[in-house]
Amino acid sequence: MIRKVNLEQKFAHITDRWNPRVVAGVAECQVKLAKLEGEFAWHRHDAEDERVFVLRGTLRLRFRPQDDVLLGPGELAVVPAGAQHLPVAEGVVRLLLVKPSTTLNTGNVRGARLTARPRPAAGRPPRRGSPAARGPRSRPGRP
Repeated sequence: MIRKVNLEQKFAHITDRWNPRVVAGVAECQVKLAKLEGEFAWHRHDAEDERVFVLRGTLRLRFRPQDDVLLGPGELAVVPAGAQHLPVAEGVVRLLLVKPSTTLNTGNVRGARLTARPRPAAGRPPRRGSPAARGPRSRPGRP
């Protein structure tokens, strides 16, 4: 079944910052939404590229040693694997990310803002075959 996702409705449920929410899956990738504000942390993704699409606001991607990339609404950038980068949101930014499901939002950096297992956005049904879709486990002989 083809499922559409209303991004405005999903964003309405996101109240925190720098914590991507999964809204869809594509092959081995996840489509994630996040609200950003302020500066994140310098990091890199060693094994995969990162696709960053700004829906609202202005996002500056700082790179070492290259120049900054400034993204506005409707603009997309691909951060190459291994590139040291620092996302800086100018005001509140709404972002759409497409990443392999194994990618951590802070890449090689561990810390308070690390989201090892991104949560689904509110209202998203569990994926077929996921533990949530299977429901509680029952053992033989137990209710």
